[in-house]
Amino acid sequence: MSTDRANRKTPSDFSRGPALMLTLATVGFAVNFWAWALLSPLGPRFKELLSLSASQQALLVAVPVIVGSLGRIPVGALTDRFGGRVMFPLISAATIVPVLFIGVAGQTSLAALLAGGFFLGVGGTVFAVGVPFVSAWFPPERRGLAVGVFGMGMAGTAISALTTVKLVRAGGPATPFLLTAAVLTVYAIVSGLFLRDAPGRTAPTQSTAARLVAAVRLPITWRACILYAVAFGGYVAFSVYLPVHLRSAYGLEQADAANRMAGFVLVAVVMRPVGGWLSDRIGSIPVLAAVFTVVASCAAVQAFTPPLMFLGTAAFLAMAAALGAGSGATFALVSQVAPGDKVGSVTGLVGAAGGLGGFVPPLVMGFVYGRFGSYGLGLALLAGVAVLTLAVVRSTARGHAAVPPAPLVSSR
Repeated sequence: MSTDRANRKTPSDFSRGPALMLTLATVGFAVNFWAWALLSPLGPRFKELLSLSASQQALLVAVPVIVGSLGRIPVGALTDRFGGRVMFPLISAATIVPVLFIGVAGQTSLAALLAGGFFLGVGGTVFAVGVPFVSAWFPPERRGLAVGVFGMGMAGTAISALTTVKLVRAGGPATPFLLTAAVLTVYAIVSGLFLRDAPGRTAPTQSTAARLVAAVRLPITWRACILYAVAFGGYVAFSVYLPVHLRSAYGLEQADAANRMAGFVLVAVVMRPVGGWLSDRIGSIPVLAAVFTVVASCAAVQAFTPPLMFLGTAAFLAMAAALGAGSGATFALVSQVAPGDKVGSVTGLVGAAGGLGGFVPPLVMGFVYGRFGSYGLGLALLAGVAVLTLAVVRSTARGHAAVPPAPLVSSR
């Protein structure tokens, strides 16, 4: 009898298990993204220290982003095979090596920084570990919110942006890297001890290559790739160009523009789980339709550079909320529609599309401003892309019409 009682899970035991796993996964996402983003805030310092050209500085910042984005494809497939219980500690431990290398010996030349940045990109692949890991712990009617909460770990890039330069000034060029390596070490140990894959998880029998091919053939993969590339790409574009736009269009001081950009990012991060939660309640398709309608409308308004108070501010904040909610709703859709043994593979492909999609808008915005001296046309193009994306949403609705939000039932 005592054995039966010990093996029987109570509802509170079940609820604590998913909550703990979600918390550990989100912390791991944030810590690894903190490491992944270490080079970007130091770009101007390296440019001055090593006499880099603008293109060399851009390459230095871009290398870990490209590797982290494309690396999500194999890492997602490996997560399907080995589970987050193995992959979270493994990715975290592997990221320690380039972080220490750059901090201790890798800041003396561009070649060393590029080599370190290449392997630093491993930290950016952790996103493809967390989505299938978290999804497996929650029933379909709660996956949207759970995956959205996990997505808040992207705030790790904000930690890097806010602390890296200050730590260099306070303790020297190695300080932020040594601190991040220490945090990664602690997380790798804790996750190795406490992370558990969801009960009933079975490893797929297909090879990694076969699962990737099968994931590529799924219609949801390509539709979600487009949705996430636009939602996350729009977020990246504004996180990069909003301070510059505010200064050129409205004459704001640098500090004021930076603070407004921080508010934009905060709204987008907070709305990511809201988008997942709404997807659980009313379905991902209606949320995504509303998201891209708002993005198209607000981008069109902002293309005319309206007064910043209050119309311009309202347009920017509404767009931030929509882009954040759209990112959460996209992965809510993936977690609910993709086959259970391919969620990691699909997530890897979609995450890669989002990461690479984040490169396009900044390039377009920079080109447009260089040719026309205004970001208005770039914002108008964003509005047009959002309208076209609505067609993808409608196509997704037709292809998955039989997948409404799951009924809210007990998870026991």
